Amino acid sequence: MRLENKVAIVTGGSRGIGRGIAESLAREGARVVVNYTRSELEAESAARAFGGLAVRADVSDPRHVTALFETAEHEFGGIDILVNNAGVAVFKPLAETTDEDFEFVFGVNTRGAFYCLREAARRLRNGGRIVNMSTGATVHGTPGGSIYCGSKAALQLFTRCLARELGDRQITVNTVSPGFTDTDMLRQFPHLVDIAPSMSPLGRVGQVEDVARVVTWLCTPDADWMTGQNIQAGGGASMA
Repeated sequence: MRLENKVAIVTGGSRGIGRGIAESLAREGARVVVNYTRSELEAESAARAFGGLAVRADVSDPRHVTALFETAEHEFGGIDILVNNAGVAVFKPLAETTDEDFEFVFGVNTRGAFYCLREAARRLRNGGRIVNMSTGATVHGTPGGSIYCGSKAALQLFTRCLARELGDRQITVNTVSPGFTDTDMLRQFPHLVDIAPSMSPLGRVGQVEDVARVVTWLCTPDADWMTGQNIQAGGGASMA
């Protein structure tokens, strides 16, 4: 129970890696606010499972983000942890990518993360934790992944700058970059499902719990000395 009496917000926490992170934080004693946009039933189910709170908010709307943080403060008295997990993806050749595709992906992944980071910088209690969820694909890039990788790469620089801004309050800011992980997003690409195990020296695809444990560790006192880092949580997989 290393996170007893801590309050966490996990954006995009109703399914996949986000839900795994929310459950992992709760097992360590945190009270968790599960943010969602559309998956109400899944979010409510997740929150009930560990006594958390499901809150609908579109992170691409700054008014929704402010309301999300205000709700967490009102219900639990303060906020200690933000996990910026909400994300969407469009994979197309850059020449075929529309303005609407760009606005959609960057609106959630980059602008939405910025809104959440701004609120967290203003509201987190001293000694808090921020974890931005990026992707291992930013290391080498991937065909068709220009706007997805670009939107996630921005979070890595948000992390470095904000870590320096919040260090005097003992708030750590880190990035976690999953590799191939068994989620709905990966299963959209059958060819990647087939090759993913061979990309890791460990010979398997990552599981949600693998990533969630890394994120949770960064939120505990054990990681007090880790800030401004990008942790590659991909089982050593090469994304080349």
